[in-house]
Amino acid sequence: MDIYIQTDKGLWTGRIDDATDPASHRFHQAVQVMDLDELTASRHAFGIIGFASDEGVRRNKGRQGAAQAPDEIRKFLAKLPYNLDGRTADVGNVHCKENKLENAQTELGRHVTAVLQQNITPVILGGGHETLYGHYFGAKAYAGPDKTIGIINIDAHFDMRDDPEPSSGTMFRQILEEDETAGYLCLGIQTFGNTKALFETADAYGCEYILEKDITANDFQDTFLTIDDFSKRYDYVIMTLCTDSIKASAAPGVSAPSPLGLDPKTVQTLLTYVAGKKHLLSFDISEVNPLVDESDKTVRLAAYLVAETMRAFYK
Repeated sequence: MDIYIQTDKGLWTGRIDDATDPASHRFHQAVQVMDLDELTASRHAFGIIGFASDEGVRRNKGRQGAAQAPDEIRKFLAKLPYNLDGRTADVGNVHCKENKLENAQTELGRHVTAVLQQNITPVILGGGHETLYGHYFGAKAYAGPDKTIGIINIDAHFDMRDDPEPSSGTMFRQILEEDETAGYLCLGIQTFGNTKALFETADAYGCEYILEKDITANDFQDTFLTIDDFSKRYDYVIMTLCTDSIKASAAPGVSAPSPLGLDPKTVQTLLTYVAGKKHLLSFDISEVNPLVDESDKTVRLAAYLVAETMRAFYK
């Protein structure tokens, strides 16, 4: 079975206010579905890549279902107004087949690199948070060995476990062990979302973090200063959102719901602030699980957050 499958164009459908006026278009009228090798260089453009995998979640003993998220997010994104400058291409889904997570992550990395090489910003729709490893792998291949990458993660969890095999809970430790020049900033960490051992691991690996309860302190100014200080130390930055960082009442459809998570508007503020960084290469959203969602709350929220982040890239 193919590990890469082109997106079904039928996912990109919705209301039409005006067929010819771009100012009235919605995402489904603007997004172009194509194969990866059809991409051409473009300024102020996005390339949507789906990562249909929750094998990392299975290995991490979480609730599976995130493999369904890329296409479900597309359905809701399709209906939103296309209030963006530039074009957007959808270059399909990378699938994890036969539990071969490492193969799928390598293929995702290849897609991310190829999109970046065309001067296009990758927007990756996960998948479990194992998405991030393939995302990073592709960004690093594009940047090259002489450039440094800082990773900004909005998450309740460190995801720095020392498990026998890679999973959705190991990626940041993997990256920091493989690349001593990489940096890791985590926003939204919850005290009771991580053991003392994981806090110790984070400290040992030089991970910087802000607790969930401190994110909005001083009207975000302390958080923004931390983001600024972290970002300026790296040649490039990539960003990842683990949707289980959001409070469960707003995002019930995740692998590990968080009753005391971040407010969606807080997450929106963080995403759009980081998206304003000129050296931000790419963005992924992970851990949306449509199989356990309630009235499509989480999928709908994910679509809005993706759209808001894309809009902030080139404001």
